Amino acid sequence: MRRQPLIMFAFLLGAALAVPAQAQWKWVDKDKRVQYSDLPPPPGVAEQDILQRPRGAERPAAAAPAPASAAASSAPLLAPKMTDPELEGKRKKTEQEEAAKKKAEQERIAAVKADNCTRAQAQMRALESGVRIAKTNAKGEREVLDDAGRADEVKRTKAMVSSECK
Repeated sequence: MRRQPLIMFAFLLGAALAVPAQAQWKWVDKDKRVQYSDLPPPPGVAEQDILQRPRGAERPAAAAPAPASAAASSAPLLAPKMTDPELEGKRKKTEQEEAAKKKAEQERIAAVKADNCTRAQAQMRALESGVRIAKTNAKGEREVLDDAGRADEVKRTKAMVSSECK
């Protein structure tokens, strides 16, 4: 008595595992080799070359045999493009978010450049005014710029103004 449920379970398990095997496509490719797959054949395969289809996949109703001239052409047949409104909406939303991020980054860079320009121009005015300017060296000591140091600083500040104030 205990064997019967076990045999029934094994039978149902075998039947369940055999169902996916039925969903197979079989066709002859351009090199005259038989191909098997769980996916439909590529769009360039002629209707007469499809040998087996899954049960749910029907032949297209409007499909007529391709003329010999079409079969001889080397251009592959293109599958019709199907669009899902939900996916299209998500794609547009992603594109808009990316554009917004890019615009925000450009605005941030422009603000930093404007700030750097203002600071460089203020430094240039201070250098050209002739006021004594002191810098702190690596040891933390205060050093007053001499004429050579001032000239170097003017040169560096002019380069900064020209690069940041475009």
